[in-house]
Amino acid sequence: MKHAPHRTTGRIHGLAAIAAALLLTGCATTQNPQDPLEGYNRAVFSFNDAVDRTVLKPTATAYKNVTPSFVQTGVGNFFGNLSDAWSAVNNLLQGKVENGMGDVTRVALNSTFGIFGLLDIASEAGIQKHNEDFGQTLGVWGVPSGPFLMLPVLGPSTVRDTAALPADIGADIWKYKRPDNWRNIGSAIRVVDKRASLLDAGNLLEDAALDRYEFIRDGYMQRRQSQVYDGNVPRQPSEGDEATSNAEPAADPAGKASAEPAK
Repeated sequence: MKHAPHRTTGRIHGLAAIAAALLLTGCATTQNPQDPLEGYNRAVFSFNDAVDRTVLKPTATAYKNVTPSFVQTGVGNFFGNLSDAWSAVNNLLQGKVENGMGDVTRVALNSTFGIFGLLDIASEAGIQKHNEDFGQTLGVWGVPSGPFLMLPVLGPSTVRDTAALPADIGADIWKYKRPDNWRNIGSAIRVVDKRASLLDAGNLLEDAALDRYEFIRDGYMQRRQSQVYDGNVPRQPSEGDEATSNAEPAADPAGKASAEPAK
C-alpha cells in the first residue's frame, strides 16, 4: 500500500492540469467576471450533485440516524483538533501571533486532557477555534482569488485556493497515519461525518434556492473573502472603477485589511 501517496499526488496534479487548461482556453465565457468558466463549472457541479445524491447524502443520512450523537461529536472534535495544528501555522504565517498561539494551546489541551481530541476542552475553556488554510494565507499576502472553480468531488474553489490545495493536503496530519487501512477508514468516516453535519443546511438550500449553483458560487466567494479579512472586508470598487470584481484588496499580514485595494 506504499503507492497511496503517489495516487493522491497524481489526483492533485490532474485537477490542477484541468483547471490550467480551461483557464488557458478561456472556454464558456459569461458576463460574470468572477465566473468566466461557468459552463465547465456547472457541468462539474452537476457531476458532484449526482455523486452526492447517489452516494454521499444517503450514506451521511444513515450515519446520522444510526450513530449516537456523542460519537458524531467525538469524530468531529478529533478531526477538528488535527486541523487546528495547520490552522496555527497559517495564523502565524499571516502574522496573527495571538491567534496562532491560541491554536497551539487548543491542540495541546485537546490532545491531552481531551483524550486525543475527542473532547473539545479548549472551547469549554474559552479558547477560540480558528479555521485557517493556506488559501486564506495567500489571500492575506495579497494574492487575488482569481476566477471561481468547481472542482470534481472537492467542490467550490478558486484559482488561488486550488493552487493552495497541495499545501493543505500535505499538511493534513491524518494523511501520514499508518497502517494504511486505518488511514483510509478514518478518511472515509471524516468525509461522511462532515457531510452529515451539512444535511440540514443542504435540505434548506434545496428548498429555498432557485439556482443552487449560483447560490453556492456567490456564497462561497463572499465567505472566502470574509475569511481572508476576518470579517472586515474593505470597500469594493464601484461599477465605474476599472478593477475587476474578482481582484481582492491586499490584506494586512497581521490579519487586518488595508484601506486601499491592491493594484
